[in-house]
Amino acid sequence: MEPDHPNKVLSSPPALEAKDNLSMMHSKFICCKLYISESRNTMAIDAIDTAARCDPQVAVLSKFEDCLYNRVRYTLVSYIVNDSSTDELIYSPIRKVLMAMMESAFSTINLELHSGAHPRMGVNDDLSFHPLGQATMEDAVRLAKLVASDIGNDLQVPVFLYAAAHPTGKSVGAIRRELGYYRPNYMGSQWSGSMLPDVLPISPDEGPSNVSSERGATTVGATPFLENYNVPILSKDVAVVRRITRSVSGRGGGLPSVQALALFHGDCTEIACLLDPDHVSAYQVQTVVEQIAADQGLEVEKGYFTDITKDRMLDKYLKIASPAD
Repeated sequence: MEPDHPNKVLSSPPALEAKDNLSMMHSKFICCKLYISESRNTMAIDAIDTAARCDPQVAVLSKFEDCLYNRVRYTLVSYIVNDSSTDELIYSPIRKVLMAMMESAFSTINLELHSGAHPRMGVNDDLSFHPLGQATMEDAVRLAKLVASDIGNDLQVPVFLYAAAHPTGKSVGAIRRELGYYRPNYMGSQWSGSMLPDVLPISPDEGPSNVSSERGATTVGATPFLENYNVPILSKDVAVVRRITRSVSGRGGGLPSVQALALFHGDCTEIACLLDPDHVSAYQVQTVVEQIAADQGLEVEKGYFTDITKDRMLDKYLKIASPAD
């Protein structure tokens, strides 16, 4: 066998070539977290999974299912393209994939038949957009509004914008409180069937004011990247854990920017948190929860992340996505 020529250039593995090509062609990327009110219906989840694979330039980086919550979250990433003269976002393949996933969800899930330990107001309950790479919050807002328009006009579902996508920065929590999102309607700690009135008490930003009980409504927002961190407390007393939750959340005077919700979860009650890792760490959340719970004589288990971190997200996408045409 002949030895390699000393000046021979070794070819790069296909995955690295794809990563290099994608990096050279694009510098702006977007993450979308799509929350769907289902995890027990295998046929529905399979159909949504198939729709998520309809474009190789859009990658599902993680998928988190919880059977007790009866909820699934997909974390998708793709690139965005801006107009060279105005720098305004004009295209992202993630838009088409999200529509395909939501259409699959609507065709296989009936909210009237849904039940679970997590609140929800729609089959496609929430979409949150987060800029990655050199993308700006303005890019995320533009894409959020385009997708919201698609949902409202093409799918005829009411859509409420929040955070940076809303004209006044209204929070998703404020919208949900106005719509009764946090009030369980079944067995004290569960949600069952459709929970919105036929005519909404507040006007949606897109779509009709009348609600389909089978589909419900959707919230769409743009925010900095948030991490999902859940802390289990070994108690079935949801009311007690809710008091701890209020002391942890930013709204209750606890840790700034932390959004927290106490949810019944089998033999325990979880504090499900959204936190901005640039301002608050999961370690801080865990420590505060343990301190407050100890005063109540309650035991706390180690919390867990339900998604990959922002630092790993873009690198993982570039490794698995196909190069752009």
